[in-house]
Amino acid sequence: MKLVRWVVNATIKRLTRLICHVDSAQLERVPTQGPLILVANHVNFLEVPLLYTHLQPRRLTGFVKTETWNNPLLRVLFTLWDAIPLSRQQVDMSAMRLALSKLDAGHMLAIAPEGTRSGNGHLQRGFPGVVMLALRSGVPVLPLGHHGVENYRRDWARLRRPDFHIAVGRPFHLDPGADKVTSAVRQQMVDEIMFQIAGLLPPAYRGFYSDTAAATERYLRFV
Repeated sequence: MKLVRWVVNATIKRLTRLICHVDSAQLERVPTQGPLILVANHVNFLEVPLLYTHLQPRRLTGFVKTETWNNPLLRVLFTLWDAIPLSRQQVDMSAMRLALSKLDAGHMLAIAPEGTRSGNGHLQRGFPGVVMLALRSGVPVLPLGHHGVENYRRDWARLRRPDFHIAVGRPFHLDPGADKVTSAVRQQMVDEIMFQIAGLLPPAYRGFYSDTAAATERYLRFV
């Protein structure tokens, strides 16, 4: 299985570098081992194989919508990648428990707090599911922002490779301090996380988090 995974990952990584110009230098800032929650923006389908294969050989997992397993090819691929099926119809506590067990085992967990693709690369407001995982696990959170492949159709039509720029921020822990973790506090926490991602993107991509003057760091404890 390890050989199969290596061959599949190497093939996909080479393919992504053929169809995109990948600026991956900052991925060196991602630890090579140890539990970590990697939070990133969600633009389209291209980012998943790009980021996953370029983060290898790190022990990485992430949430993938359960409907993906209806596709035989994608079911094989995401099973090989040890992805966690996530039902988006309700709060999927079984997926959350599995994610916590992966973190306990030293894996890195990739999460897109937006919950769905933006398509245009503009940040949407984050959902607070990541807050529960960060608080319960106690592991650091590392923001990652990427842009460039939102116009892949236009670029490919012009026979050019789209640029895929990756920026990695500073790790931090979430800490409520003496505050009770209410729904409002959870939303503020995820907004603070999203502002960290926004700071890694050019202004045109910051979307809901364009007003950086409104950014706070009340619940962030930088490592």
